[in-house]
Amino acid sequence: MTDMVEKLAQAVIDGEPEDAQALAKEALVQGLDPLECITNGLTKGIQKVGELFASGEYYLPELIIGADAMKDALEILEPALVGDQKREVVANVVLGTVQGDLHEIGKTLVATMLTANGFQVKDIGVDQPASAFVDAVKETGATIVGASALLTTTMLQQEKLIQALDEAGLRENVKVMVGGAPVTDEFAKRIGADGYSEDAISAVNLAFRLADAPE
Repeated sequence: MTDMVEKLAQAVIDGEPEDAQALAKEALVQGLDPLECITNGLTKGIQKVGELFASGEYYLPELIIGADAMKDALEILEPALVGDQKREVVANVVLGTVQGDLHEIGKTLVATMLTANGFQVKDIGVDQPASAFVDAVKETGATIVGASALLTTTMLQQEKLIQALDEAGLRENVKVMVGGAPVTDEFAKRIGADGYSEDAISAVNLAFRLADAPE
């Protein structure tokens, strides 16, 4: 790795969005390969952040700011990709927080982490009815849907989403993963979801498994 690529990775690990952005701009000025900067810089950096979070050395604030650093640099580097240099997409994913629930941080963090790891993500936002998820799947051809619920009163909307996908004839081709503070693996199995994740890191690992792709 070049020194600049290593610095990009470190800016993500240290949670320095402004530094990451400045380094991304400098990398392009120097004529460095943007795909190399993303793959061996930003992605490796956020993977290290994930490892530190999983081991208990980092907490949620560090995870969030690391993801912010990655996202800010990615916004500069991705437009510089040309022609067939575009990053290989692991899978198309639709993400959203279910109807009646306005919580955004967890869902947004999952979207950022998935994007960093090569997924094409359509984030439909918060307080979204099952029909909005269905429409987004039809629009994007997504093969994975992630539904977040942070309230016990909105958890049942995740089940309604699965029913809506079934009624629309999409369920067979779409994997559904659910998450959120009150959600459990047992609940996910009961409503017929394909998987449950308790945080952004496990959500990425789950998405790789559901996409049947190497992590």
